[in-house]
Amino acid sequence: MKSMGIAKQPKKILIVKPSSLGDVVHSLPFLNSLRSCFPKSEIHWVIAKGLEGLLEGHPMIDGLIIINKDMWKKISRTGQTLREIRALFRRLRDGGYDMVIDLQGLLRSGLITASTGAPLRIGFAEAREGSTLFYSRRVGTGRNMHAVERYLEVAHELGCNSGDVIFPFPLVKSGLKRIKELKTSLKDYVVLVPGARWDTKVWPAESFGRLASMLPLKSVVVGNGKDVAIADRIVGMAGGKTVSLAGRTTLAELIEVMRDARMVVSNDSGPMHIAAALNVPVAALFGPTSPERTGPYGKGHVIIRSERECSPCFRKRCRDFRCMAEISPEAVFGKIRGFFPW
Repeated sequence: MKSMGIAKQPKKILIVKPSSLGDVVHSLPFLNSLRSCFPKSEIHWVIAKGLEGLLEGHPMIDGLIIINKDMWKKISRTGQTLREIRALFRRLRDGGYDMVIDLQGLLRSGLITASTGAPLRIGFAEAREGSTLFYSRRVGTGRNMHAVERYLEVAHELGCNSGDVIFPFPLVKSGLKRIKELKTSLKDYVVLVPGARWDTKVWPAESFGRLASMLPLKSVVVGNGKDVAIADRIVGMAGGKTVSLAGRTTLAELIEVMRDARMVVSNDSGPMHIAAALNVPVAALFGPTSPERTGPYGKGHVIIRSERECSPCFRKRCRDFRCMAEISPEAVFGKIRGFFPW
C-alpha cells in the first residue's frame, strides 16, 4: 500500500485504543512516532476506565477521554449507558478532530471513530465487527506480526518514522514513597505475575510458589484485586521469600515495582508487556496463546511454552489446563537461573 502521508499538520488528533493493558503498552511506540511526526498537534486518547493511570500526566498526550466500557455491558444500567454514550458522542463531535486513528478495530471503537466526524479516519483493513465501514482510510497489515510492529505500520503509512521502537512511559514524580521503601528493603528482587485475563493462561499458584522457593532472590507478587487469593497461596508456599502487593498498587506503582526488578516471571498478561517495555528480562509462560503474536517485545526474554500439540488454541475456556499445568517449576528455574548471581 502506498503511504498516505499527511501533507498538512493536523491541529487535533485522536487515538482510539481503550484496552487492554498490554495492547495500550504496545501502542506507546506508535504514540512516540506520532508525536515526533506532528510536534505541534494536539493529541487526545480514548482510554478505558481503570487504565487511565498508564497515560495520566503523559507529556505526549494533551487530553484523555475515559470511557466506562465494562459497565456498558450491564443490562441493568442500559439507560445510564445510553446517556453516557450520547454525551461521549457529543463531546467527540464537538472536539474538532482533524484525524482519528482507531488502533482497536472493533465495532465500538469504529463507532467512536465515526462519531467524531473527522475528515480523516484511519483503521486497519483487517479490523473486525464491521468497523472498517467507519474509516476513510484503511491500512493493511495482516495479523501475523507482533502488535507493536502492526501499530508502527500505521505510523509508517502516515509518513512518520517507525524505525525506532521507544516506549515512552510517563514520569511519575510523587506518591510512590511506599514503593520506594519496599524496593530499598528488598534491594534485588524478582516480580511474579500469576494473573491473566483468561483462566486458560494461568500457571498454577503451586507452581509459582515452588519456583519462588527455589529462587536465590526474594520475590514480589503483583496483580489486581482478583489475584489476591492466588498471591496469598504463593506467599504461603514460598517459605518466607515472597511478599504480595496484589490488589495494592496503582498502575503507576506497578510500573515502578517492575522498573528495578532483576527479572519478571509472568503469564501472558498486561504486566508482562510493561516489564518488556521497561527492558526488564521476562520469563514468559505460554500455553493457549502465541508468543509470536503477543510475547514480550524485544530481546533478552525467555519463552517457556507448553509442548502439547493443541497449543496454541487461543481458547478462553478449556476442560483441562494441562498446557499450563505441565510446565514444571524445575523447567522454568533451569531456563532462568543464569540471570541470577550465585
